[in-house]
Amino acid sequence: MKKMHLVAYMKTGPSASYPGSWRHPTATLHDLFEPSRYEHIARVLEAACFDACFFADGLGLPDNYKNHFADYAGRGGQTSMLDPMVVLPLMARVTKHLGLGATLSTTFHNPYNLARALGSLDLLSKGRVAWNVVTTAREFEAQNCGPESLPPKDTRYDRADEILEACFALWDGWDEDALVLDKASGVFADATKIRYANYVGQHVSSRGPLSIPRSPQGRPVIMQAGSSERGRTFAARWAEMIFCSPATKSAAVAYRSDIRARMEAIGRNPDECAVLPTLQLVIGETESIAKEKAELYASLADPELVLAASSWAVAADLSLLETPEAIEGQGGNQGVQGHRDRMMQVAKAKGISFAEAVRRPRDLTAGTPSMIADIIEDWFRSGACDGFILPPTTWPTSFEEFGTMVVPELQRRGLFRTAYAGSTLRENLHNPG
Repeated sequence: MKKMHLVAYMKTGPSASYPGSWRHPTATLHDLFEPSRYEHIARVLEAACFDACFFADGLGLPDNYKNHFADYAGRGGQTSMLDPMVVLPLMARVTKHLGLGATLSTTFHNPYNLARALGSLDLLSKGRVAWNVVTTAREFEAQNCGPESLPPKDTRYDRADEILEACFALWDGWDEDALVLDKASGVFADATKIRYANYVGQHVSSRGPLSIPRSPQGRPVIMQAGSSERGRTFAARWAEMIFCSPATKSAAVAYRSDIRARMEAIGRNPDECAVLPTLQLVIGETESIAKEKAELYASLADPELVLAASSWAVAADLSLLETPEAIEGQGGNQGVQGHRDRMMQVAKAKGISFAEAVRRPRDLTAGTPSMIADIIEDWFRSGACDGFILPPTTWPTSFEEFGTMVVPELQRRGLFRTAYAGSTLRENLHNPG
């Protein structure tokens, strides 16, 4: 039986995706800047046989809501308070199988530095790194990195194509057996098995060779979240994992079918890419307990923070704009199509306006472990996904509860691995056990 994939979504801040969840009694805050926080969650996820975790990231404090960061920062939004590239080595040190994902922008980094940093982590983790490739869609991030505004979306994706082409050329510049390490002969490396990249594109270039030897999986696994037309084209070419946020099962089926068709059209095997929608869960020993827990979470969601978070998601000030058409026409908005699509899907599914939808925190799927497993199995068997990306409603209890309560039920049904089949992330993606 085909088995699903599970990936944990995380942030190095007070909450990952549910506004105000840091206020929950079980959420830990004292250890925000302690290595033990990240080491513990890595062990929890590996014990539950998750394929990977990845850190969403951004370059600054969002300030597009009311033209200031006060609501987002002051009320505990989903900010990155540490650079994930500093945290991931801590997690690699205490695990052997868990995949480790970083979000890095192709718009504000050059290929050599990207290939060097990611290649180093991939080598040290023995082939467990994923790169969540983003092109950046928010003006404040551009202004933190030099430019006054973002390049047009198509230009950003054209640059991203070249960045990946250059990085692949750099990573492929070392043969697997290039390191000799022979003290007797004095040969440290066989220089004939190391090559220049000599990559020259319209937007970037890199000569190489990379100074980092080849990792056990050759190069990091490529993760992406393309939802626009151009984004889907990019994802179909490069992605091995896709992070998406459809609001309904039918929307998920349509998205996955579209990606698979695009991959087939360019000669890629669709089974080489796992399409993973997000699922925000609340687990209870009984259904009534789960619903009570969900109600508590909803009561902690500050309305101003919800709107500030929605403004960040769609890259527009939702204190001023209340329709998708107005957002589309706002000057400087470069598009984060997946978030807008999800909000419109929510509005349609619930029979409410777009303005009402953006004022609602993300729906929580609440139930017993068996009920949660029923939903997961239904989506998986219906062709809506190849597994799920799971953000924590609270840190660390959401992952602890899922690992001890839901994973055993998925394993009992034959839907999820009971042990890792491979030693690298790519091996576990291709052979989920």
